[in-house]
Amino acid sequence: MSDLPDTAAPSLNVFGEALVPCSFDPRTGWFRNGCCDTDDGDVGSHTVCVRVTAEFLAYSASVGNDLSTSRGAFVGLKPGDQWCLCAPRWAEAFKAGAAPNVVLASTHERALDSCSLDDLMLHALDVS
Repeated sequence: MSDLPDTAAPSLNVFGEALVPCSFDPRTGWFRNGCCDTDDGDVGSHTVCVRVTAEFLAYSASVGNDLSTSRGAFVGLKPGDQWCLCAPRWAEAFKAGAAPNVVLASTHERALDSCSLDDLMLHALDVS
């Protein structure tokens, strides 16, 4: 069951197909429903489903976004976890050579507002 309102349009991935869940452990997404769903309140655009690496976690911490440390309900990420990352953060990491791999089927189409499909595909774990 989704945490989205019943009136929400079905979420689509970067291929225009139904969005596939990203991760339930840890539970990710703007709505913490396991999917990289989004709405206008998601100013960070948590739309890119990534598999985090140690390199990316170190990079993210170095630019002020420590995703490894547990805080409150957030358990902290470890290499291999999948997570709905902010699209602008992924684009920034891509430019810095530290972008994590992407699960395209689980990446929301709105990620394309900040990231090019070609760049995402360079780091794709899947191309389906």
